[in-house]
Amino acid sequence: MASESHHKENLHNLQLEDEGQHRNPSEVKMSQIVLPCHANHCRELSIGQLLKWMDCTACLSAERHAGCPCVTASLDDIYFEHTIGVGQVVNIKAKVNRAFNSSMEVGIEVSCEDLYSGRHWRVCQAFATFVAKGTDANKVQLKQVVPCTHQEQVEHSLAAERRRMRLIHHNIMQELLNNKTLQRSIGEESHDEDEALPTERTRVESVELVLPPHANHQVNTFGGQIMAWMENVATIAASRLCNAHPTLRAIDMFHFRGPSQVGDRLVLKAIVNNTFKNSMEVGVCAEAYHRDEPLRHINSAFMTFEVLDEKGRPRPLPPIKPEPQEGQRRYQEALARKKIRLDRKYIISCKQTEVPLSVPWDTSNQVYLSYNNVSALKMLAAKNSWDLSSKKNNVSLYTLEESQSLCFRVEFEMEIPAQRAFILLSDLSRRHEWDQHYTLCNLLLSVDEDDFIYQVVTPSVSKGGKYQDFILLASRRPPCDTGDPYVIALRSVALPSHPPTEEFHRGEVVCAGFTIYEVSQSVSKISYYNQTSPEVLPYISTDIAGLSSSFYSIFCACRQYLLDNIISTSAFTSSAL
Repeated sequence: MASESHHKENLHNLQLEDEGQHRNPSEVKMSQIVLPCHANHCRELSIGQLLKWMDCTACLSAERHAGCPCVTASLDDIYFEHTIGVGQVVNIKAKVNRAFNSSMEVGIEVSCEDLYSGRHWRVCQAFATFVAKGTDANKVQLKQVVPCTHQEQVEHSLAAERRRMRLIHHNIMQELLNNKTLQRSIGEESHDEDEALPTERTRVESVELVLPPHANHQVNTFGGQIMAWMENVATIAASRLCNAHPTLRAIDMFHFRGPSQVGDRLVLKAIVNNTFKNSMEVGVCAEAYHRDEPLRHINSAFMTFEVLDEKGRPRPLPPIKPEPQEGQRRYQEALARKKIRLDRKYIISCKQTEVPLSVPWDTSNQVYLSYNNVSALKMLAAKNSWDLSSKKNNVSLYTLEESQSLCFRVEFEMEIPAQRAFILLSDLSRRHEWDQHYTLCNLLLSVDEDDFIYQVVTPSVSKGGKYQDFILLASRRPPCDTGDPYVIALRSVALPSHPPTEEFHRGEVVCAGFTIYEVSQSVSKISYYNQTSPEVLPYISTDIAGLSSSFYSIFCACRQYLLDNIISTSAFTSSAL
């Protein structure tokens, strides 16, 4: 009874919250009751059907914002947390997070509702990219999304980072495949050749004729329908390997490479690429042709399946024996994708409390660590419950306490172009010129033009104590659009070439950095943030308690440093941009 009461209270709170919230103009909601015709033989909602509903809802949201027809360009990785049974209700909510010229990111949230108990639970979250199609040959220039709530501000800000990850996903794969040492390390599971099953037994090929019911309102094949057909053949391939009904757990990004129309024949192919103890990856592609035309590549995706036992636990899977050449290539690429999935899930999806502060840095996870670094700072900056602790000559100190975490923000405005302040503050090797807590800062590694790894040495807060050092990843981002800030994000990482030593006490930074807003062409608002760790708190505890104003003297020095270097900057910072 207590559990039932708790669930009803949650439902009531959700309803009240929904009634009082601002409604995004692009928001679209869809609710569907799962009928037997939507389910598989286990009486669970077919993921293919769910993908159709998700794509339809997201498309309606995109078109509501664009005011013109839109097509699906891609759907990011999806992790399915729960299955959905017959008789339960699927609630889908989609809204445009951000618009980029002619494309936009649509956030999709899927939850399930049990009508008898009143329980709600999350099923998955996804981000889709849609492209607006105008009536003429000219590209549509989309209006900007104006975030009104805290959550909308966070999603609007992070959409730029997610877009960055999509654009360089191919490069990450290539680097992994070219790194033979890494390939050996992520694929070092050895299998008994006698137990391995040939991948050929899992190969599936099916053809579908695109009929008017499969088309959208633009007379192109409905993207959700293509994804549903792809999920169908992938499930058959997975079933042939395990001789059981598999459960789809994750889908790597769907990327539409071209359209198809009514009258096209869609050829769908699937095969198991690799198995990993309790899971398998199935590769699936869709190609189209019309009459005597050659095949056109429409879409590719990679789906991860598990086979559950009677208690709902993943069952071990047999190893596979790939074919020479193409089969071996797919086998190796599956290993690389597994590494990417683990990094994304470990670094991005988990809560900060579940991930060590100093995640080991390597070339294969640098993109996700950088994303996590920037997104953590943007989320901290977007919080709206900051309290003004003290203010002196227009330098303000704010504090924020939540979830056993103490954060502070130092903020001031000054006459300097925002881009110049960004160049100067992003060079940590010069921070000792204005920050007394930075005794030394050495550049250890230039990862790329936007990410750098430094070793920072700070004095001890206790008399006679050891100096501290930090290994920091500095990720900097120029504005993606008008109104966005310049961002310089800092977090601790573990660099294998620089382990802790007896000389220093190794400290960790959870989340820190700068946001720089352009107030006018010559005036900037500069904010410094820090989510304090035990190693950082002693340096600022007296300021937060109001017992000193050392923060003021440090940021006065910062202001003077910026003024002294408005025109002349170091060769490093000039060339780095």
